[in-house]
Amino acid sequence: MIQVAQQDFFTPTNRLLEKETVNKENAIRSIVRSAVKAYANGFSTRHLSELNDENGVINMKIHNVFISVLGKEIQYYSALARSLDSSLGNMLEGLAISIAELNYLVSQHVEGTLYQEQTDYIAELLEQYKRSENRRIPKIEDYKGITRLKGEASTKRHESDYYLLDEETGMHYLIELKIGGDLDNKKARSEKEALLEQYCILTNRLGEENVKILFATAYNRYGEGKPWTQGRVLQFFSRQELCISRDFWNLICKSDKGYDIVIDEYTKDAHYINEALNEIKEAYLPNEL
Repeated sequence: MIQVAQQDFFTPTNRLLEKETVNKENAIRSIVRSAVKAYANGFSTRHLSELNDENGVINMKIHNVFISVLGKEIQYYSALARSLDSSLGNMLEGLAISIAELNYLVSQHVEGTLYQEQTDYIAELLEQYKRSENRRIPKIEDYKGITRLKGEASTKRHESDYYLLDEETGMHYLIELKIGGDLDNKKARSEKEALLEQYCILTNRLGEENVKILFATAYNRYGEGKPWTQGRVLQFFSRQELCISRDFWNLICKSDKGYDIVIDEYTKDAHYINEALNEIKEAYLPNEL
């Protein structure tokens, strides 16, 4: 009689889970691939259409004597790099939403009841974060219990970068996404204020244990796996609220391999962007190839 170890068999449940995992990975890869292809095509089409347009992104540098006198190549690359950085960020934001929709109910606004005592408390809290002396260090405990504050009620609506609902766990995520992590000095306070008001709107209805605030980035500007140290972010967000790079992609992919899948597929598809860049360069700098 031949004996086979029990672990050599897959139970129906295990086979189903494995299939679901493979299907999710394939779906994520398909979304990344489509997004990169569409981006590369759109980026190339836009800049090629502006080749003879003096108001085009690249041609406008002709009128900047401080750039143009450095040569056509510098003029070209300085303009293109700025355009690439900005538009690539927009692509990544859309990509993240598309992936999140595989696993969550996704919305980009929050609306509901907000109480005056809550807005007053938020304003005072943010002032304490902002102080140059005796500054308060942000912690998530700072706004726990805020639903007990009432006062005059009003209805308010906020636009949100990402509002995700995990229907399996009942957890709601309010996410402020800055692709590279830059938090504008002039907007840092107002952005945390908006998140806290959204938090109140949701927790007034759902309870505080079901809502999380997160500050997220698509990549770690300090290097993957290294501590996040940007002062402007840490002035208004606690470390428990940070969702940096790998943590962000894992969250929206709802997989501890999400970041690896996204980066691997993006790396495989990046040649579409390189081909678009070469096409643009050939048009603008034909003598440099």
